[in-house]
Amino acid sequence: MTRRRVVITGVGIASPIGNSMASVTDALRHGAHGIRVMPEWDAYGHLATRLGAPASDEALRAVPARKSRTMGRVSLLALHATLEAIERAGLTQEELQSQRCGIAYGSTHGSSAETEAFCRRLFGTQSFAGIPASTYLRFMSHTCASNLAVHLGTRGRILTTCSACVSGSQAIGLAYETIRHGLQDVMIAGGAEELHVCHAGVFDIMFATSRHYNDQPDAAPRPFDADRDGLVVGEGAGTVVLEDLDRARARGASILAEVLGFGTNSGCEGVTTPSVDATEAAIRLALEDAGLPPEAIDYVNAHGTATESGDIAESQATARVFGSTVPVSSTKGHVGHTLGASGSIETIFCLAMMQHRFVAPTRTLVRVDPRCGELDYVIGEPRRAELTHVMNNNFAFGGIHTSLVFGAV
Repeated sequence: MTRRRVVITGVGIASPIGNSMASVTDALRHGAHGIRVMPEWDAYGHLATRLGAPASDEALRAVPARKSRTMGRVSLLALHATLEAIERAGLTQEELQSQRCGIAYGSTHGSSAETEAFCRRLFGTQSFAGIPASTYLRFMSHTCASNLAVHLGTRGRILTTCSACVSGSQAIGLAYETIRHGLQDVMIAGGAEELHVCHAGVFDIMFATSRHYNDQPDAAPRPFDADRDGLVVGEGAGTVVLEDLDRARARGASILAEVLGFGTNSGCEGVTTPSVDATEAAIRLALEDAGLPPEAIDYVNAHGTATESGDIAESQATARVFGSTVPVSSTKGHVGHTLGASGSIETIFCLAMMQHRFVAPTRTLVRVDPRCGELDYVIGEPRRAELTHVMNNNFAFGGIHTSLVFGAV
């Protein structure tokens, strides 16, 4: 079978640093961030962290009641990003509703706020009476993909990824493979997450959240830094429109980049303990799929969560592949860890940097932990760079790894 080339023709985003490609590009260039103190979390006992990275409510587009009744916040964030991506790609309703147009979209576990509301009502009253029929549809794990499909009227295949921190990147990778093998011509792909105290709480219980900078949101999180103390949970959504290259050219679409390679695998020392070997293997899989040697990559956007085991394992694996010659940074210093949205949001950050010829630094990185791999960490100011090939890496609990390679067209 002939391998088709896959390109990106549209992007849309909702994030703690902006809800458009232009706004997030400006934020990355000027070191703006979306980390905030969350005073409402004071109500929860035994929660050490007080930092989060919420997206603006401006990202919640007005939707008619009949269409929004099955949507929680996570779906509304996904809808904003998706409508923006479709508009930028210039897709028509006829194209969207073709059986050759599909969706690949994920989140960690749907809408947590809607799950909370359901459980409070059920267990508070010990009765299902009065619970709306649409309640489950707002918090089911594939709520984003399903609601997007219904809202857009798509008739192609739907792929749903519920794989924590690789949900968004896995969706993009699966969409790319679907088009590459001729199963669809267009795929709408991405991931979304809504901020909720339970997300902060579960990481807090594992001693994985930032807690020493509760009164210094400018200083956290600190990926790869010797003084890092854990992650900051964020929210948002990122959507990309993927197309067969020949189709995109035939309709005169503006092409932002080409998806050149995707690698995904599994392997870990424990459910929450990463494996350097497996992480390295995923990166090499993406390079092999792209047909590129390591020295062809101009920039690596690291997963870089600011957790001790994660940063050390990832940086050592990255150093094994690239040495210290390729610029590396984590954009989680700008937006926190957006969980299921991180892979897609960070993909869009990569595209912004490619388009505007710069590499954003790890915003809060000052002194690299000597246990981390020897890499060309981008520190301080953005670095001017011509980016022909970039890589975006994301990793999740259970040893799920993803690596995506993008190229200029």
